Amino acid sequence: MSFSQEVKNEILRHKITKSCCTVAAAYAVACFGKYFDDRGVVLQTENEGVAAFAQKLYRRCGIQGSVLRKERPTGCVYEFSVKDPAQVTALLALFGHTGKEPTLRIRPDHFKCQNCVQAFISTAFLCCGTMTDPEKSYNLEFLSTRHYLSQQLEAMLAEHHFYPHRALRKGSNTVYIKAADHIEDLLTFMGAGGAAMRIMEQRVYNEMRNKTNRLSNCETANIGKSVQAAVQVQLAIEQLRAANALDTLPENLRQTAELRMQYPDLPLAKLAEKFDPPVSKAGLSHRMKRIQEAAARLQPRTTEKDANHV
Repeated sequence: MSFSQEVKNEILRHKITKSCCTVAAAYAVACFGKYFDDRGVVLQTENEGVAAFAQKLYRRCGIQGSVLRKERPTGCVYEFSVKDPAQVTALLALFGHTGKEPTLRIRPDHFKCQNCVQAFISTAFLCCGTMTDPEKSYNLEFLSTRHYLSQQLEAMLAEHHFYPHRALRKGSNTVYIKAADHIEDLLTFMGAGGAAMRIMEQRVYNEMRNKTNRLSNCETANIGKSVQAAVQVQLAIEQLRAANALDTLPENLRQTAELRMQYPDLPLAKLAEKFDPPVSKAGLSHRMKRIQEAAARLQPRTTEKDANHV
């Protein structure tokens, strides 16, 4: 079962008790189903529970509808419909529509209380919503072929601070939310608190994993730099030794060169503790740079000798 279906099943377990909220939810089925006009209402869904829920809503509003199971190559589709002329007349009167409107718009007078808005939005998600698995990404969408309905739904979501966006994709109006915290708030609002908790847990896990990766990458980079610096110092010491120039260095640099060659893999901080008395890490780093500078000064001499030899 997809995460989207899990969300819908959790919403379905949320009971609607007030009659005004029942009408608001039934209205969402009409607005975000396949069609709603003077022919009636049709909702098609892959979730049998959603179709049964729609039928129950309309029955509570005094309107009889039917649910049919249709086999398709892509899988079963459950269709809830109200097509009987007498029932269509009753639902148009209930919702205050003629069924001949050139553009369908949401009538705000169906929202008698704050819970009505909650029932409408949650039922809209049951009819046309999708939710990406939070292990992959954060994305909640409402899909509709009706432009003005999508525009009004976006406004309703924005009014409740869910920060939606809207786009036209392949002929379908998409109202979407991508911020994880806003998705969590909306799921909780729609009655899917368990799904919201799962997203929260996944978000914490992702943040911890990303932080661990950043620290690991940083530590790896620092180790790489330290190794490179140690190799450069050892090469400088080898050059000085090959040129019999180690004895020309000050005593503290000779001691540093000897200890570095004695402990080639020791980190700088640990190597600093080998001195008697111990030196600071910064002081030892400064000595290493002076050794490299001394080796660099050998380069012109070595080049000149090689030229003369030729």
